[in-house]
Amino acid sequence: MAITFSNEAPFNFITSLFFCVLVFGSCRVWCASVPGIYIFGDSLVDVGNNNYLTLSLAKADFPHNGVDFPTGKATGRFSNGKNAVDFLADKVGLPSPPPYLSLVSHAKKLSSTNVTLTGVNFASGGAGIFNGTDELFKQSIPLTKQVSYYSLVHDQLVQDLGSVGAQAHLSKSLFTIVIGSNDLFGYFNKDSKVSKQYTPQQYVDLMVSTLKGLMKRMYEMGARKFVISGVGVIGCCPAQRKQNTTSDCKVEANYWSTKYNEGLKALLKELKSESSDIHYSYFDTYDVMNGLIQHPETYGITEIKEACCGLGNLKADIPCIPISTYCSNRKNHLFWDLYHPTESTSHIFAGFIWSGSQQYSTPMNVEQLVKV
Repeated sequence: MAITFSNEAPFNFITSLFFCVLVFGSCRVWCASVPGIYIFGDSLVDVGNNNYLTLSLAKADFPHNGVDFPTGKATGRFSNGKNAVDFLADKVGLPSPPPYLSLVSHAKKLSSTNVTLTGVNFASGGAGIFNGTDELFKQSIPLTKQVSYYSLVHDQLVQDLGSVGAQAHLSKSLFTIVIGSNDLFGYFNKDSKVSKQYTPQQYVDLMVSTLKGLMKRMYEMGARKFVISGVGVIGCCPAQRKQNTTSDCKVEANYWSTKYNEGLKALLKELKSESSDIHYSYFDTYDVMNGLIQHPETYGITEIKEACCGLGNLKADIPCIPISTYCSNRKNHLFWDLYHPTESTSHIFAGFIWSGSQQYSTPMNVEQLVKV
């Protein structure tokens, strides 16, 4: 739903309350606290942007993706159903933000009639912190470009709400970033060029410093509340396991995932010390995912190695495409395809993101963040 206000109209509690009643029929507790969610990232949180990229090889707008989505159809999500940000949006009482490219595909540019006040999803399958990750998938929207797209949304909000109203809206909104896996996959790819230019430590340091610059740009454009996800146990996805004859995890990829996450946590502390009005929740994806792998029975999971949808070794030789087969019970699988979690796994992640202890969400979880 799109909505506009005059430049003079202050976006205050009453305006927010009215908007929530208009959208939902009744106002939930979080209406005034979280007016919008802005999503940046890769295929883990893409809700259909890549549908609009004609050259992209990273697409999910075909069966069997979406088999458990409410419509029963593929949406562009790399999942059998919803992904983690869909569940997060549910938690805060907002609709899942639409893909940015869906807002401009026909209109060609943003305007008061197509900007959505409840948030926008800029995430793109194959995207990375660096621009080069799109070489693996021919076409994606790297984080740099996602932030540039956000700048256009920001400018439209300022035009519609006025600078004071836009800042009030954005300062209470959540800015969710889920990215970094593709950068690491790219480094450890056997044909990697960057591995010849940088040591692994130099590379993850550059990932962190590049992300910091982009987050500072977001801060300059109103972002104050960040939900940041660390990189998961990427060496244990089916695509990585199948490279070992034993189907064991790729130790090197996992090790550098942890090193990147350490740098990411240090970066967030730096940003907070530089700008005290920044608040954030860091989600330790690695720790939670490792827990699922080590104790799957706790979560009703029985298959942690093989993908649900695909073909070949660990169903990871061929991705989830129409000729692939898929498992009858998606809830007992950790992975939907060769890289991505099932809907039920994403639901578990969202639960930890929302109300997890400090072991998994630091220095606070998102339930606490929305109250700040």
